[in-house]
Amino acid sequence: MFIIETYTMAVCLCVITMLCWGSWANTQKLTTSTWRFELFYWDYALGILATSLALAFTLGSTGTAGRAFLPDVNQATSENIQSALIGGVVFNAANILLVAAIGITGMAVAFPVGIGIALVLGVFVNYIDQPNGNPLIIFGGVGLITLAIILNAWAYGKRSTTGMSIKGLLIAVVSGCMMGLFYKYVANSMVVNFSVPEAGKLTPYTALVFFSVGILASSLVFNTIQMYRPFQGSALGFGDYFRGSMKDHGVGMLGGAIWFVGMAFSIIASEKAGTAISYGLGQGATVVAALWGIYIWKEFDGADAKTQRMLKLMLALYILGLGLLIYAK
Repeated sequence: MFIIETYTMAVCLCVITMLCWGSWANTQKLTTSTWRFELFYWDYALGILATSLALAFTLGSTGTAGRAFLPDVNQATSENIQSALIGGVVFNAANILLVAAIGITGMAVAFPVGIGIALVLGVFVNYIDQPNGNPLIIFGGVGLITLAIILNAWAYGKRSTTGMSIKGLLIAVVSGCMMGLFYKYVANSMVVNFSVPEAGKLTPYTALVFFSVGILASSLVFNTIQMYRPFQGSALGFGDYFRGSMKDHGVGMLGGAIWFVGMAFSIIASEKAGTAISYGLGQGATVVAALWGIYIWKEFDGADAKTQRMLKLMLALYILGLGLLIYAK
């Protein structure tokens, strides 16, 4: 299977993860105005599973290093398979809330708040589980990112204080708290040495397939509830999904594929970078998403000069914090 050999390559993959995780939500904005996020999410989950299988049978089954996908499935213990599945379920619950928050508040708010909280919590959780890198530098970077989150929430509060807007902000906070926990379940299911994998553990490609199965399976519960009891708008039925256009379905699957490529590169990089740094760098997606929201989708158009300065300071603190995470190893 395909693996990487150096920390420099791991950082490069994490940068790609950052771009993928910060950009996939644009696909939701590219669907038709009548295509609700609850309907978009079915195709998004299908796109994740399809891409995970494609990578498992290509990159995960070629070369001489590690174990190929199908032999790896056959030798895996139920405990490790379950851990990867739980990672998918936890991620899915958090991500559905994040997509809801994007629909209410926009990318420039939902990502920095929701994913920013996930970054802070995830780095703590993953570092405690697998210490790797200079802790003072890592948590110094996390501190700067925390300050950036506070500034973003303040800027959002200046922009709007309606009940629905505050509801969207709270949804983003809850999403972030859950999002910070999923990665460790996937990491714990995996082998430590990708080249010479331990018996019973999963290679990264196999872990990602079971993670994706957990996402799609739990969508049958979580997203169905969303459809019948949405955060905003009227209830939907499954008939609404089948009335979508080919463009709506295709863009949704593309969104899932983009997000999953980022997840796969983060997991592949984690052997050389460590899970805390790999996860933390990938969640630099908040900067990418905020740039999309502020400068492309114009979500803060009309904000006063003070708010604009706070947004620029927020982005600068995020970038400095991410720089410290890279320097930590």
